[in-house]
Amino acid sequence: MHAGMNRAQALEALKKYNKEPFHLLHGLTVEHVMRWFAQDQGFGEDEEFWGLVGLLHDIDFECWPEEHCVKCVELLREIGAAEEFIHAVCSHAWGPCSDVEPVHRMEKVLFASDELTGLIGAAAKM
Repeated sequence: MHAGMNRAQALEALKKYNKEPFHLLHGLTVEHVMRWFAQDQGFGEDEEFWGLVGLLHDIDFECWPEEHCVKCVELLREIGAAEEFIHAVCSHAWGPCSDVEPVHRMEKVLFASDELTGLIGAAAKM
């Protein structure tokens, strides 16, 4: 699996469209969870891809919440993201915001990890 960018480029893109500490921390949290699961699930060779998808999965949410998982396609293409990367990012909001179904195991892990880490992060703020 090939992301089409390196971590420095991905982090720069995340910070370009996300300024709120919660959104930045959420992206970093999901990145680390995805890296852990890549190793745990036997996909260690794809750890970078899994992690970067986690980092950028909400790239469009802060600036364009009403276009979540729609605007990201444009933003990700601008930084050279591979189509499989874009598919993975869009699949994390299957149902409420996207008709892109999570198919690959990584996409299913992202789908679950996003919700769980978001709830933990929100509870920690209370």
